[in-house]
Amino acid sequence: MIRHLFHLTVAAALIVAVGGHWAMLQSVAWVNMVVSYSQQAPLKEAISMTFDGEHPCNLCVAVKKGKQEEQERSVLKVETKLDFVLLVQSTYLPPELPFTLLSSASDIVLPRTEAPPLPPPRFA
Repeated sequence: MIRHLFHLTVAAALIVAVGGHWAMLQSVAWVNMVVSYSQQAPLKEAISMTFDGEHPCNLCVAVKKGKQEEQERSVLKVETKLDFVLLVQSTYLPPELPFTLLSSASDIVLPRTEAPPLPPPRFA
């Protein structure tokens, strides 16, 4: 049970980290708009009113404002990033390496000579 709760918590954190909460809120807003507009007009007209951008609901406005604030905060975070510069570059190598270097690719790849087993093995 605790493991299941942990997985749900991690999934929720990832959704929020990539901005999925805004997509969920926007979807809820669109569904509510279609339902409310379809009570006053035919369904085709209600759907076009929902997605035309001229009739936003309060939740749509809040989602748009929240996305903009989040983007502004991310821009501010990038501007305050500190860059560290490496001032001294070391090129020292020990005189004797504790390993041997391979001279060519033929030293690494060796062809197989045995045939595959017949019939193919079955998984247990």
